[in-house]
Amino acid sequence: MERGWLHGEGFFLCLILHLLHQGRGGTFPINCSGFDQHGVNPAAFQAVFDRKAFRPVTNFSVPTHVNISFTLSAILEVVWYNPFIRWNPEECGGIKKLSIATENLWLPDIFIEEFMDMDQTPPGLMAYVNSDGHIKYSKPMRMVSICKLDIFYFPFDEQNCTLTFSSFIYTVENMVLGMEQDVQEISKTSQNVVWSKGEWVLQGIHQRMKMTTVGTNEYNQIVFYVAIRRRPTLYVINLLVPSSFLVAIDALSFYLPAESENRAPFKITLLLGYNVFLLMMNDLLPISGTPLISVYFALCLSLMVVSLLETIFITYLLHLAATQPPPLPRWLHSLLLHCTSPRKCCPVVAPQRGNSGQDLGPAHLPGTKEPVELVGKGPGPREAELSGCPGSASTQPEDEAQKQHLVSLWVQCSHMMDSLLFRLYLLFLATSITTVIVLWNT
Repeated sequence: MERGWLHGEGFFLCLILHLLHQGRGGTFPINCSGFDQHGVNPAAFQAVFDRKAFRPVTNFSVPTHVNISFTLSAILEVVWYNPFIRWNPEECGGIKKLSIATENLWLPDIFIEEFMDMDQTPPGLMAYVNSDGHIKYSKPMRMVSICKLDIFYFPFDEQNCTLTFSSFIYTVENMVLGMEQDVQEISKTSQNVVWSKGEWVLQGIHQRMKMTTVGTNEYNQIVFYVAIRRRPTLYVINLLVPSSFLVAIDALSFYLPAESENRAPFKITLLLGYNVFLLMMNDLLPISGTPLISVYFALCLSLMVVSLLETIFITYLLHLAATQPPPLPRWLHSLLLHCTSPRKCCPVVAPQRGNSGQDLGPAHLPGTKEPVELVGKGPGPREAELSGCPGSASTQPEDEAQKQHLVSLWVQCSHMMDSLLFRLYLLFLATSITTVIVLWNT
């Protein structure tokens, strides 16, 4: 787990803060006579405007109760009660709501601790004042929150972000936080709002109350836990699908003959194309941490490099076998016998005409008791003359047949290596597809 920025469209919050003054005390009704004939008289509210620097209570020993509710949207709403700004609608021509500039009113200092951006609210916003003293303040707000991101399963990751609401100035003696509506209603409303917005899907919202102590002061807090899930479609289409196609094409290249001269250039072209693809798609990957998709890309690149090295090695072996084939090592011959059918041993190249009586049985294969003696170790013409062997001329066709047999064994060895690596490709692709399906459906 690490801290990181939750980027994208960010959090759009609609916060409803409902402040209720629950202490007893007198009220100060506004003299609204003449409002229905001459409009609102600003002088009637001047006494209220002069009190904007103070908490609107008639008894400072009673805390202000603040009820909080929010919706993932784009508007911040603050609603509170001001006992100094009340009037009788019947005496004021039926006026029940007025709009007043916010700089003339006291505003609560509710803030979000995880807020990591500057408040860019435009100045000069208005607040709605009801005749019963409740004030509703709406402002546009975009919140960039910092979360503990676990990006290992990117782009199928789920994140849990916290939103902590608290007062910066007022302690628990002056302000008590509460819920305006049930957290299930908040979650349901938020899901309806953000269902079709951005790359995140809201999973649910949970809430708990807590107290925090700073020095000798205690502050009331409400913590909301927002569970969100990333929409993986964009990343699957732009990252996983092209990468899988390139790896699949590289796997199909094993159907090219091992002795083909176009096989190595083809694999080099695929490897260069895959590196270009990684460079182009690097901006879509998280800038911190090591997600599982990065491990997948590293494995794909490693497989392609190993496949290219294997092709180069096979080309070298086949070239060496065509010129002067070395004897097949015992362990490699045993592996070749193990990987082939138990009833069909390593296939032997059919002898040339006139050599039907010189067929090479299993006892003459390289890797048996005396494998080295089969290649270039038979008695040569000069040795035959010194030993007095009359049939020394017949050893040359036999040596040629043994050479062709070794070439056939090396070709089979290259095919076995291709088969093993091809099966590794298929296993990797099947595992990758299964992993993507499981992560997408969970």
